[in-house]
Amino acid sequence: MSQDLVSVIIPCYNAGRYLRACVESVLRQTYQNIEILIIDDCSTQEETHKVLNELEQTDSRIKIFYLDKNSGPAVARNEGIIRAQGRYIAFCDSDDMWHPTKLERQIAYMQEKQCALCSTSYYIVDESNSIIGIVRSPSKITYQMYKRDNKIGCLTAIYDTKLLGKKYYMPLLRKRQDWGLFMKILKDIKVCYPVTLPLAYYRRRQNSISSDKTSLIKYNVNIYKQILGYPTLKAYLYFFFSFLPTYLLKVVKIKWDSYLLRKK
Repeated sequence: MSQDLVSVIIPCYNAGRYLRACVESVLRQTYQNIEILIIDDCSTQEETHKVLNELEQTDSRIKIFYLDKNSGPAVARNEGIIRAQGRYIAFCDSDDMWHPTKLERQIAYMQEKQCALCSTSYYIVDESNSIIGIVRSPSKITYQMYKRDNKIGCLTAIYDTKLLGKKYYMPLLRKRQDWGLFMKILKDIKVCYPVTLPLAYYRRRQNSISSDKTSLIKYNVNIYKQILGYPTLKAYLYFFFSFLPTYLLKVVKIKWDSYLLRKK
């Protein structure tokens, strides 16, 4: 039985230190019918350009595209979606990695469940690849649940363009654009069925965009206003009385699960 093509989109900006490990983890997938679209967002580091040139020579499934100006990860990922040839669209950031069986397990599960959007649990690793935590996904994520908290790690997400079409793109926001994309999808399909096994590795770096929590209110309120159409007051009320309690409980759960993982 032939495998449907999976398009793996990797935005890249000055990621020479980790990019090779990221791409190699995708190439090592037991599910082999893939294309890897690396979208370089005007990197300035020589190391990154060197790694990109070397990767392009290693495997014909690797395709590299260069943006004309630095535009942020939303624009880079959207460029990948436009250029993707696969039935399935998957995302992996340039400093993250996948377990070798990730695609095989997810695609089989999506076909079994006939679901259009799927994610997984994932490990948190430090800059030297040591596992320092885990984020466990529930077995079912509804639209109402997702409005209260981003329960889909972008590095784990796959969606099926045969069921959804290619009409979904990331909102042009500096942060939380992945939350906005999956919220738009869930608004239409109502439910996501994750694989609860941890099948990806999210790298926690002190200077990364996602590690900065100081702008949590601003960017979440933007999502509620731009994606859900909430007026400003309603967006702020939803953030403080619906999102924030859920988020704080999640943080406690992640810390507890991570503690138990390290105790093993």
